[in-house]
Amino acid sequence: MLGRVFKAYDIRGTYPDLLTDQMAWQIGFGSSQFLLGDAEADGDTTPMMKNIVVGRDMRLSSPTLTERLIKGITDQGGSVIDLGMVDTSMIYFAVNYFDCAGGVMVTASHNPPQYNGFKISKRKAKPVGEATGLALIRKHAAMVDRTGAAAAPPAHAGKSEQRDLWGPYSKHVLGFLDLAGKKLKIVIDSSNGMAGTMIPKIFGKKGENVAGLEIIELNFDNTKGEFVHEPNPLVASNVRQLQEAVVEHGADVGFCYDGDADRCVAVDEKGSIVGCDHLTAVMAPFFLEQAPGAAVVYDLRSSKAVEEEIEKAGGEPIKGRVGHVFMKQELADSEGIFGGELSGHFYFRDNFNADSGAIAMCSLLSQLAQSGKKLSELVKPVARYAQSGEINFENENPDEALANAIEELGPGSDIDADIEELDGVTLDCFEKEGWWCNIRKSNTEPLLRLNAEARDAATLERALAIIEPLLGTRVAH
Repeated sequence: MLGRVFKAYDIRGTYPDLLTDQMAWQIGFGSSQFLLGDAEADGDTTPMMKNIVVGRDMRLSSPTLTERLIKGITDQGGSVIDLGMVDTSMIYFAVNYFDCAGGVMVTASHNPPQYNGFKISKRKAKPVGEATGLALIRKHAAMVDRTGAAAAPPAHAGKSEQRDLWGPYSKHVLGFLDLAGKKLKIVIDSSNGMAGTMIPKIFGKKGENVAGLEIIELNFDNTKGEFVHEPNPLVASNVRQLQEAVVEHGADVGFCYDGDADRCVAVDEKGSIVGCDHLTAVMAPFFLEQAPGAAVVYDLRSSKAVEEEIEKAGGEPIKGRVGHVFMKQELADSEGIFGGELSGHFYFRDNFNADSGAIAMCSLLSQLAQSGKKLSELVKPVARYAQSGEINFENENPDEALANAIEELGPGSDIDADIEELDGVTLDCFEKEGWWCNIRKSNTEPLLRLNAEARDAATLERALAIIEPLLGTRVAH
């Protein structure tokens, strides 16, 4: 059963049928064993390396799962700093603030309310994915039961203490906000998620903690474990309420957060959704002013405008694989200043290379205030190419389809596209044919995911007519 809830980047399943209280204890035990062992392997045996920070979201199952998780950690010998109900990005801050072995966030992010799960980070808030620790945690968890049948109980069980970290965390986040004496009116849709707790704690009710900032709150009640709309800002229908509110209130910008508030999507003053790759292109020059010549990491599915804008601003564009595990590592390895992903995750060197929805919002607000421009004015020049958005295709033989796409469209074919296999297959014939695309396999379903871009809409239509027949049955939205 454990194997069914372990995913590529986290642990997730419906509660209590797939993800159970017993599993939470096992996962706590396994996480402690891995995190403490990893710290010891790095030669760090300081007292804080026995500590693991734990936080939870607002789901009704989160208190029980957190309790069992903590019991598993302490039974294994780890000690817990319990932060209570927080956004996921606070976990990344806390791991570094306390300089401890790692952290676990109890959340199912944007999934419906019957789901829950765990996001795990190790030292320095480095992400734990399948290849960087989740497989070991699954192994440790599977080898122990509640009575410790497969593992001797520790000589000294760990302890658990509750801590309130909102003061230091707020100071850290607000360090990214500089309105330069300007006034901004913004709308925030919390999606009945953790932004409903985080935003008032940091910015005050309706923004009263920040001079010049007025916040109009939507769906901030997160006490019922229910969602007015799915807490996934990547689905356009979930952002409609925010779009309407921005226009109605004459706001400068709007933000829609996901369930655990580590991601957000922006809406401009006209009520138009801003693509996260376009937002990366807009924000990159702002960060490169602070660190001239630095690297900026971007999701390889992003518009070509992202790479072009980074180079134009004097930065070094670095393509990253899809997923926060890879984006964080790429930002760290390149010593970059900033990174952006199509999923709405934005990463910051000065936030331990980790992502933060709140810091992304602060950074964009600072840029708007200091530039004196509307968001639509900043976005218009970078949204210069036609994009397909992500299109899914059912295919029972995705590897065969990818190989066929390379043969039909790659070097030596009539299209003669350049091939890159950093993540899936990227076919690039932009210079010759005016288009490029990326095709990736789903981690969990027999699907191929296509993102295509072209110089104009007519070229995109022609490109899709060539690509789509190679990929299977298109999935209706």
